[in-house]
Amino acid sequence: MFSKGNKNRSAAKITKIDTLIGHNSEITGDVSFSGGLHVDGVVKGNIYADPDSGSVLSVSERGLIEGEVRVPNIMLNGTVRGDVHAAEHIELAEKAKVIGNVYYTLIEMMRGAEVNGSLVHQARDAKQDFLPAPKKAEAKETGE
Repeated sequence: MFSKGNKNRSAAKITKIDTLIGHNSEITGDVSFSGGLHVDGVVKGNIYADPDSGSVLSVSERGLIEGEVRVPNIMLNGTVRGDVHAAEHIELAEKAKVIGNVYYTLIEMMRGAEVNGSLVHQARDAKQDFLPAPKKAEAKETGE
């Protein structure tokens, strides 16, 4: 599914889904997770996972994310309206659509996938840039 030459990861870690957002569900707000997250529904908010966690986000053909995505491994076949940051690997399937920039280390892009923004390659050790910026509300509370 990901790179065939990478023997360091177990297939169970890559394919296991710990959390499912079903096709009749809509989440408003940021989602932070570890492990596997599968989105069939709508997320109106940002999605984060620790860059060293090996976490996997999969978005089905009917899945929609309106916000920024910062996840180590991403399998996208739905739509993201926002920037996408994949610290390790991103796979853009036939129906994938990104309205924003894609920051990646390794990328697979199938015929039919669409990126309406820039593709930006990042070095493997650029994980310090992977962490989300502080929220504006937090900056206001601290007087910045």
